[in-house]
Amino acid sequence: MRFGYSVKRKLLQLIAFGCSNAHLLNFKGGKIYTGKWKYFCNPGLNCYSCPAAGFACPIGALQAVNGSMNYSFSFYVTGLLLAFGVVLGRAVCGWLCPFGLLQELLHKIPSPKLKLKKIFLYLKYVVLVIFVLILPIAVTDYMGMGKPAFCQYICPAGTLEGGVFLLAAHEGLRKSIGALFTLKMAILLVTILGCILIYRFFCRILCPLGAIYGLFNKISIYHLEVDEHKCNGCGKCKRVCQMEVDPVKFPQSAECIRCGACVDACPQTAVRLGFCNRKG
Repeated sequence: MRFGYSVKRKLLQLIAFGCSNAHLLNFKGGKIYTGKWKYFCNPGLNCYSCPAAGFACPIGALQAVNGSMNYSFSFYVTGLLLAFGVVLGRAVCGWLCPFGLLQELLHKIPSPKLKLKKIFLYLKYVVLVIFVLILPIAVTDYMGMGKPAFCQYICPAGTLEGGVFLLAAHEGLRKSIGALFTLKMAILLVTILGCILIYRFFCRILCPLGAIYGLFNKISIYHLEVDEHKCNGCGKCKRVCQMEVDPVKFPQSAECIRCGACVDACPQTAVRLGFCNRKG
C-alpha cells in the first residue's frame, strides 16, 4: 500500500511534535526542562519556555547571543540554521515545525477560508531584520544586555506554549500580568483567528524562521522539480497548493514548504520531490 505525502508528512509532524515536547509531566508543576538537551536547538519553532519542550528555540537562541553584553556572534545557531536550510530548505516548516502543525490543525476548524494578498508575505522578512537581528543589538538595558525582541513583543508560539501554561501553574506570575502580556495575548488571538481563516497565517506573514529557511529553497538539496516534458499544463498542482504557489512556474518559491500535495495531485507524475538531481 502506497501512502501519499499527506499521510507521511502528518505522521512525521506528529513524531517531531512529540520529540520536541516530550516532558509532559512538567505541565503539572509549571516547570521548565533545563537539562543538557536544552543546549540544542529545535529545527522548527517551539518555545524554550514551554514546560514540555526539550530543546531551545533557534530564534530565541539567536537573539540571546546577539543581545549578549559582548555581542558574540552565534556560530552554533547560525551554523545549525545554515545546515538545515541547505539540506531541507523550507521543508523544515512543512515537516518538522511543531507550531506549523498547530497552525494546520487550527485551519481545519470549519469557517470561511481566505486567500492572502502577496504583499503580506514580505512582512516576515521585516520581522526577521528588525526584531531578530537589529533590536537585540541596538536596544540594551543598563547592563548592556539586549532584549530578545521577537520573543518579548511578538511570538505567539511563546505566548501559547510558554506564557499561558506557566501563568496557569503559578499564581505569582498571574499577579504580574501587565500591558505587554495583554499585547501578546492580542497577537496570539489574532494569530489563532488568522490560522483558522488563512492556511499557516503566522508561518506566511510573521515567522522569521520561515523567512530564513525560505531563502534556501533555491539551493536546498531536498527540493521540488517539474518535468516540463511530462507536464500537460492541467493546473491541478497549483489548485491544491494551500501556500498559493504555482509549482510549474515557481518550483523553488520561498513560500513552498515541500508538503508534496502537488506531487500527489499530478496525474502525469511530472512533479517530483526529494533528494533528487537538479536539472542542469
